[in-house]
Parts: sequence; structure tokens; C-alpha cells
Amino acid sequence: MRTTSSNTQAEGSNSESNLKRQPEVDDDSSDSAAKKPKAQTPVQEESEKEEKSLEIEADVAEDKGSRHTMEDAWVIMLDATLDSPGKLRCGHFAIYDGHGGRLAAEYAQRHLNANVVSAGLPRELLDVKAAKRAILDGFRKTDEDLLKESSSGGWQDGATAVCVWVIEKRVFIANIGDAKAVVARSIDGSDKGSALKAIVLTREHKAIYPQERARIQKAGGTVGSNGRLQGRLEVSRAFGDRQFKKVFGPSDAVEFVHKLLKEGLPVTAVSRRLVREAVRERRCKDNCTAIVIVFRRK
Repeated sequence: MRTTSSNTQAEGSNSESNLKRQPEVDDDSSDSAAKKPKAQTPVQEESEKEEKSLEIEADVAEDKGSRHTMEDAWVIMLDATLDSPGKLRCGHFAIYDGHGGRLAAEYAQRHLNANVVSAGLPRELLDVKAAKRAILDGFRKTDEDLLKESSSGGWQDGATAVCVWVIEKRVFIANIGDAKAVVARSIDGSDKGSALKAIVLTREHKAIYPQERARIQKAGGTVGSNGRLQGRLEVSRAFGDRQFKKVFGPSDAVEFVHKLLKEGLPVTAVSRRLVREAVRERRCKDNCTAIVIVFRRK
């Protein structure tokens, strides 16, 4: 069971229209406009010329403030696909806010984008659904690999994240925890001489929120009276934090047992492995007993 989670909001927005938060990740939008000969479409020629002249500039500043150490990590990649070339231009920007140490933030800094690209981030033809799926899969793989790394290394760091991928003129934003992405837009829609308004593109994941509290409790975790996960952690989703992801929820137990049965292990071995996983790996401090019952058709 994962009481904190790398469950991710992945949102896509066209940079030429208002950027609005999309409540669901399975957006049906797509860029499927039919192409026409240039000679018949002067507007298209202008659009293409504008696209070629579009430039992205980015920089970063950091300060540890009053903290003793700096636990944040960041990424600026104007070309995020040098190892996976394609027709589509892609930039990647991310901030990882570490807690309990810097190791989880640094791990995500090194591996997340590569995992997203490997998961199928579109390189030749923009597919919004495929891009979102790749981002979600990349987040999951990064967290799974990070948990293995932290378990073998004996560390328990965690990190929230806010990440941006700019694919041509489409912007995809993904976040876990309380890191935010904000876009500034002119109030009247003009490019110059207008006041700006701030639009928050992300939704915070905190244990105190009813939806997150219900998700945590359904998975077998607890939210303390102080509104913190297991009484300790304010954010409810993050990379790492393996100490908060060790208890078995019903779905986790089923997946664990099913995997072992598919591998051909006998029921006696499966029940023992289940208890051993709960006690030795996930550090269950209570008495732990499990009965595995398998129903087979003859």
C-alpha cells in the first residue's frame, strides 16, 4: 500500500490559447487539424513562421533560506530529447522539493525525464493522450525504482515535484505534493501593455484535503488530528518516502500474492512470503498473520 503516492496530474494545454487546468488526465483533445497546401493557406504560413521564431528562455535561482541544508533539485533542458531525436521540439523543466534529505530529489532529477521519454513521449507526431500516458508511466517507474534504491541504500528521503514538458506549442504539467506551476497571462489577451493575472495550473496534494484523506484511508493509511499523513507528513504524494509506503493495502496484497502464484510458487510459500514482506520489508510492528486461499476450477 502506498499512503503517499507518485500518482500524478498530467495536463496538456495549447500555448496559443488560455492555459486552464484540466481536472482529468484522460483528455480527449488532440491536434488533428487537416493540413492544406501552403499556397492556399496564407494564415498557415504565418503560423508556421511564428512557430519557427518561437524561442524559450529559462534560468533558475536557489537559496537555502534559514534551513541548514539545500534539499531542492532542479532541471532545465531546452532540448530534452537529445538521446531520442525526432521531429518534435521538446523542452523540460522541473523542480524537486526534497524532504528528509536530498537523495530522492537528486534521484528524480537524474532519472525522471529519461523514464518519461523511454515510456513513449511523442517524438514524431504530437499525440496528447500518448504524452500524458508517457508522463504518468515515467513518474510511476521513477518512484518504483527510487524505492528499490532507497531500500538497498537504507535511506528514507522523499521529494515533491512540479514538472513541465513543452512539446512544440503544447505545454504539459505534472505535479505531486505541494510544488506549484503558475502561468502569467495578460488580462485582455494582448501581448503588450496589459496587466497580468496569475493562473495556478497545479493542484496540491495534502493529507488534510478530504479527497486525499479518503484515498489514504482506503489504502490502509491514517491521517492524524494535525492533518498530517501518519501524523508526520503534510504532503500526501511524493517520490520516495518509503517509510510511508510500507503497509499493505488490500490491492497491494492481492497484487503481491497474484504475482507469486503466477510464478508458480505453492500456497505455503506464498503465505510465508506475504508475511515476510509485511514484517521484514515493510516493517509492520504488530502481530502479523495471513491466510492465503486459492480457488481453482477443475
